[in-house]
Amino acid sequence: MTPEPSLDRRGVLRTVGTLSIAALAGCTGGNGGDDGPDYETVPDEEEPDYGGWLDPASNYEGTADRRGQSEVTVEVGTGSRGQSFSPAAIMVDPGTTVVWEWTGDGGGHNVAEEKGAYESPIETEEGFTFKHTFEEPGTSRYTCIPHDAQGMRGAVAVTE
Repeated sequence: MTPEPSLDRRGVLRTVGTLSIAALAGCTGGNGGDDGPDYETVPDEEEPDYGGWLDPASNYEGTADRRGQSEVTVEVGTGSRGQSFSPAAIMVDPGTTVVWEWTGDGGGHNVAEEKGAYESPIETEEGFTFKHTFEEPGTSRYTCIPHDAQGMRGAVAVTE
């Protein structure tokens, strides 16, 4: 007669613990194990100083290099709650038109430059767009007024 296999209390706890750790490890990757942004960023030595403007932005991972393009798109209403711009910061050449395109997520959004140089209406419709052409070198910092407290901020660095 062969004894029935049994687990003692320690065996059960060890098995549960191992499975829990394995499950948590699979959940923490977030983006398939790639810790960086899904776009090319400017080199560190070219990274603009935004003066802390993007500190509240949860998705700021460096400035997306969009130089050499005449038109660039920034998504409005991204992230887990739909309250981010993606990418949060871009670098463009003078004469580039930035098109902000609404995803339809996160409620009503707008794009408002901090000093009033441009401002879109508050909109909820997916596919709505707002455009602005940046002619002069410099940095333009903008926000979504309804979600500024949640860190919905962005920046456009225009360089020659």
